[in-house]
Amino acid sequence: MLILRKIYTFLIDGIETLLIAAAIFLVIYAFICRPFKVTGQSMYPNFHDGEYVLTNLIGFENLGVYRASFGTLKLGDVVVFEAPPATGNKDKDYIKRVIGIPGDRVMIKNAMVYLNGKPLDESKYLKPDVKTYEGAFSKDGLEVTVPENEYYVLGDNRGESSDSREWGFVPKSYIVGGSMFVYWPMDRVRSVQNPY
Repeated sequence: MLILRKIYTFLIDGIETLLIAAAIFLVIYAFICRPFKVTGQSMYPNFHDGEYVLTNLIGFENLGVYRASFGTLKLGDVVVFEAPPATGNKDKDYIKRVIGIPGDRVMIKNAMVYLNGKPLDESKYLKPDVKTYEGAFSKDGLEVTVPENEYYVLGDNRGESSDSREWGFVPKSYIVGGSMFVYWPMDRVRSVQNPY
């Protein structure tokens, strides 16, 4: 009888531990941070295909709305977001760099990015020979103003990236979180810093 009681106590303790661990995981996953797998070459060389990035949800309310009390997205932040409707790929999440915030004027001209009328210095995260060409949305020499509650985003690998040049602005409500840490593979573990 004593043995059965010990087995019963052990099983109950084990189940309680698993339930507590599952609850903690769910809270972290839903409200604090979430893993994201980089798929493709759109952010190369700063992010590689197959890397896993921890996405910070702190500062984001439900449905991806950014909380002003925790600050706002800034130029250079790397964000994960749900695919905007214009991409035609509603089941995919994207990772891109914020180039324009609400009120900014963005223009692609002569294979360069202009922000508020001045060439954007991207030397901290792009090689000097990287060219940024027009897309279906951002025509060469056409300046666009980022609307309220939307963002203009670009991939770091401009020749391989489907981004705001093609499908326009990303609504704030589509943003899942900000990238904060690459945790896999182990030989490429690093924090994600805003270059500005």
